[in-house]
Amino acid sequence: MNDRQRYFPLLLSVALIAGIAIGVFYTSHFAGNRLSIINTGSNKLNYLLQIIDNNYVDTVNVSELVEDAMPKLLSELDPHSTYISADEAEEASEELKGSFSGIGVRFILRNDSVNVMNVVKGGPSEKVGILAGDRIVAADDTSLIGRDNRFILRTLRGDKGSTVRLTIVRHGHKQPLSFAVVRGDVPVESIDAYFMLDSSTGYIAVESFGEHTYPEMLTALTALSFQGMDRLIVDLRGNRGGYMQTAILMLNEFLPANQLVVYTEGRKSPREEYRTDGRGSFQQLPLIVLVDEGSASASEIFAGAIQDNDRGTIIGRRSFGKGLVQQPIEFKDGSMIRLTVARYYTPSGRCIQKPYEAGKGEEYENDLIARYERGEFFSADSIHQDGPAYKTRIGRTVYGGGGIMPDIFVPEDTTLFTSYYREALYSGLMLQFALTYTDEHRAQLSRLADVKQMAQWLSRQGLTEQFARYGEAHGLRRRQLMLMRSQPLFERNLTANIIYDAKDQAWRLEYLAMQDKAIEHAMQVFEAGTWLPTLPAADDADVADTAAE
Repeated sequence: MNDRQRYFPLLLSVALIAGIAIGVFYTSHFAGNRLSIINTGSNKLNYLLQIIDNNYVDTVNVSELVEDAMPKLLSELDPHSTYISADEAEEASEELKGSFSGIGVRFILRNDSVNVMNVVKGGPSEKVGILAGDRIVAADDTSLIGRDNRFILRTLRGDKGSTVRLTIVRHGHKQPLSFAVVRGDVPVESIDAYFMLDSSTGYIAVESFGEHTYPEMLTALTALSFQGMDRLIVDLRGNRGGYMQTAILMLNEFLPANQLVVYTEGRKSPREEYRTDGRGSFQQLPLIVLVDEGSASASEIFAGAIQDNDRGTIIGRRSFGKGLVQQPIEFKDGSMIRLTVARYYTPSGRCIQKPYEAGKGEEYENDLIARYERGEFFSADSIHQDGPAYKTRIGRTVYGGGGIMPDIFVPEDTTLFTSYYREALYSGLMLQFALTYTDEHRAQLSRLADVKQMAQWLSRQGLTEQFARYGEAHGLRRRQLMLMRSQPLFERNLTANIIYDAKDQAWRLEYLAMQDKAIEHAMQVFEAGTWLPTLPAADDADVADTAAE
């Protein structure tokens, strides 16, 4: 046997072992990965990003790709699971936390400029002499002309104690003014206003449910009580919600002990109930709550608890229907997701959330438009309550299917609405006119002592005609017949905006309350003594029949 024949079995074994090793290597790095990718979707996504990063024809920023993909991925779940970038997360939390560090002004962008609408009382800007109507054209060496809202907010806000030098253009001054503003804590008030509608009726407008809303409400209730309040209207119209716990604390003031306020439940979240502790100070106070299609989430928890516990009357239009519980989950870079983990249910068992189809966010977002088009805002008969029936604490029938249907429906009044008024409203010209008018008459307006005086003075100024001329000069064609028909709407809107520009939101709301149909209905209910719900006659008979059986 020659050497070649003798070593052939050994060479064959070595080749076989090497082949097996190579096969195992490639299997573990390719086939094995594919199997795990198929079994776990997260690995598949990671592998896809790796493939793109390694093999795509052009250079790709994988981080940006992930940022773009995450919102789209979450949108396939439900309408309210969302991804929030690090910058957006900070801004979103400030809205509910109750304060942030900044210069203390409220502004509007007009003609590419930052126009100061209001200066926060006691805030950093007021201390150095900045006034409503000022235009902020630069911060330090950074021009603010033509910048977007987010850039401006980032520039004006900053660390507490830091200084920013603002360049101001002021009406009546030829040269720009310079102010050094030391940034400080700026309160974010979630109660827009509270005041007495008459000698006995208090009114509180709640803009959102933030960290400080409950103590703000206690302050408002105490102040109104000293002014003689013995009945209350809580206005939640346009309130998009906020913290559930805040709504629960507020409800605790009005409901007796051990009343169910709301409960949550989800696939991985067992039922959790929230009840009152009986320590509220206003458990017997006559109460009416105002809602509309803009009332959502925590607003609906509040209204639903009052309605299902038969504690007061709900007046207005059907609420939005947001009843999904989002759990915030943060990432290391400061970004976060708000993932839906449960649903809200009112005490009677109604799910607040209106129906939706996963992945059809546009249809969901257009729901209010669809409601408008089918007449829901104008007639209660247009609202199809085809959800299951539930019973309130005393046995009144209420319906599920999304949102809170008020006990008393108040339609939106469009009798004076014209296409000319719509164009003037949506073009932004009415806001611009109001700001210009306020700047030109700020001295006269500042001498008026209260809302009634200001409203009476403005009623004599011919605002509608002045606006019509202003509109023509800015491309809005005058339509005399429509102008005459919509004159009450023009007067009301222009007056309200001027009052806001000259003073603040509280003054504006007090003026609007003078001609508010929902408030008129509430006052009639109070006067009739029917604010506390009772069973309709038919339901009384049903209860009697059941008892007899």
